[in-house]
Amino acid sequence: MQGIKSRYRLGVDVGGTHTDLVLLDTHSGTFAVEKVSSTPANPALGVLNGVAKFVAKGISPEDIAFFAHGTTITTNALLEMRGAKVGLLITKGYRAVQEVQSQARDGNLFDYFYTKPEPIAPQSLTHEIAERADYHGKVLVPLDREAVRVAARALQAAGVESIAVSYLFSFMNPEHEEETRRIIAEVAPGIQVSISSEVLPRIREWARLSTTLLNAYLEPVLVRYIAHLNAGLDEAGVVTQQRFLMQSNGGVMPFTAAMEGGRTVHTLLSGPAAGAQASAYLAAADAGHGLVTLDMGGTSADIAFIEGGVPLEVTEGTIARRQIDVPALDMTTISAGGGSIASIDGGGFLTVGPQSAGAAPGPACYGRGGTRPTVTDADITCGYLNPHYFLGGAQRLDLAAARVALEEHVAKPLGLDALQAAAGIRRIVDMRMADEVRVFAAKRGVDLSTFTLLPFGGAGAVHAAAVAEELGMKRILVPMRPGAFSALGLLCTDVVHDYIRSELRPFIDVSPEHAEAIYAALEAKARHELVSEGMKIEDAKFSRELDLRYTGQGYELRTPLDGLFDGRLDAKAMAAARERFDHRHAQIHGHAAADRPVEVVSYRLRLRVSVPKYQPLLEDTPAMPRPVSEAQKGERRVYFDGATPVMTRLYERDRLDVGAVLEGPAIVEQFDATTVVNPGWTARVDGFRNLVLERKD
Repeated sequence: MQGIKSRYRLGVDVGGTHTDLVLLDTHSGTFAVEKVSSTPANPALGVLNGVAKFVAKGISPEDIAFFAHGTTITTNALLEMRGAKVGLLITKGYRAVQEVQSQARDGNLFDYFYTKPEPIAPQSLTHEIAERADYHGKVLVPLDREAVRVAARALQAAGVESIAVSYLFSFMNPEHEEETRRIIAEVAPGIQVSISSEVLPRIREWARLSTTLLNAYLEPVLVRYIAHLNAGLDEAGVVTQQRFLMQSNGGVMPFTAAMEGGRTVHTLLSGPAAGAQASAYLAAADAGHGLVTLDMGGTSADIAFIEGGVPLEVTEGTIARRQIDVPALDMTTISAGGGSIASIDGGGFLTVGPQSAGAAPGPACYGRGGTRPTVTDADITCGYLNPHYFLGGAQRLDLAAARVALEEHVAKPLGLDALQAAAGIRRIVDMRMADEVRVFAAKRGVDLSTFTLLPFGGAGAVHAAAVAEELGMKRILVPMRPGAFSALGLLCTDVVHDYIRSELRPFIDVSPEHAEAIYAALEAKARHELVSEGMKIEDAKFSRELDLRYTGQGYELRTPLDGLFDGRLDAKAMAAARERFDHRHAQIHGHAAADRPVEVVSYRLRLRVSVPKYQPLLEDTPAMPRPVSEAQKGERRVYFDGATPVMTRLYERDRLDVGAVLEGPAIVEQFDATTVVNPGWTARVDGFRNLVLERKD
């Protein structure tokens, strides 16, 4: 990157309460942070408001050479079922696939009243099309083009905005789906089309159909949003065409890729993935420690594990009870945010969430019309938050309003005072997060005693010590700007695209030449898309994987091929891949069967284009460090146990030098977040200006 035009890189993360922006100055290596209120009705407005704040401080929008964006626009649309009206074209005789789905059920297995989620495309908008290919991709029944025309006209008349096309074995032969899309474009222009051979060319009929339906349901929402944001950035003078959207896999894709379609489902974990990616990047600077991330924002808490500097990843999952099988960082989300509303349920018990006050009206203490008590109201009542220094003093919090909300909706019904109610709310939300981490760790074989907790988001560092104590964790790492950490993560990632092609075949029957031909086709597609996105082919790096399983198994394992071949696959590389699969199977499942035959299920290709990243600066301890007392800004009563006040020292984080050590109890305040150091803990500023909290034995 050269010249003045390459000076700034901007990362933007839209949360439920606040929109965070991080502006990196590539000349100095420093960055600035802005937080503005999110605008749920149109999230793009909050983004543009944040950009305007930088411009008002003298930043020329033309000097912003890179824009990366993490968003929950598709996630929220799915959670709230605000997607497009969708029609479905499916192979004749298979219209019931969406109704039958699979035998899996979420929640209580013994729930006699269990019901499946409502179909995204109801039967009234589902049309069967005569066509058929076999499992080799050989056409058995030619496509009935007239049936496609009739169906397209009928769906257009019904007001459908988007059509999903999912034909049997189209992952082996996409011609019928591609021809169907061309016919729809002729007959019903303006309707968006998602074809399964592009969205998820992978074996397993329901998973492929479900993922394609989700893409069709959410694509109009994302396309409209990106178009609006694009126009707003142009109007604001941000002229760079390097505009990227965060994906669930921890990489970014250009806006143009999102607009062209077929990739919307890759954004469903866009927001949380940015924080996990920042954590993985930071892990390289904190070598020797596995990380448990705790991203606690305004509406939810997201949890992920980082091992060896790499986030754990999955290829199958569910969101809002909907199956979606695309690569994503292995994360779990619970309704435990600062805006989570506390209430008394029908049985007279205190509950927290899942409803959230969000950005509008927000917690009662925000003074924007909210009357329901939230976790943030509990935090300020217990003394953890400074009502006069929220967002560095830019926003005042109303302690009295928080207490009124707590007393009216929680304390009085339970016969408690406001302080006891606040302590109960905190205890519930802290226990819920700890329980989720504990279960998540158990499923993945993680020993939490050897891991470090990395909290971020606006509320993460407020609750981290309590969560760590519950989990028996002894170390917490609070990054330099925890409140804007996810936005910073957008400046720590690469452009990443994932491709897959399923072809079920005995491993012994797959020649190196056959596998090489499939990978060559995937790479050709990747290069074509890279050029269409305005990126350089010579910057691309490819990595390959095979999905393998023992014959008869109902699941497969991703087996990386990196390091097994040089240029082209050969017999030696294929034999090494088989050995690596046996090793991974033993590592993950505790056993292997080296004498059993193996099947190839799918071929995977990942394209990565490296982009310049934020580089954390390692500082030495000053020869003459400022005394810690110079960072102290007073004291405040804090109710750590919900009953007894403890006079607690308050510190301004930006005044703490590298090497500074604080003894708990202490509270460290900064513009974007507050860090609570519980009694029995110490806090130290390391060379990257992280706060490292450690529990005394």
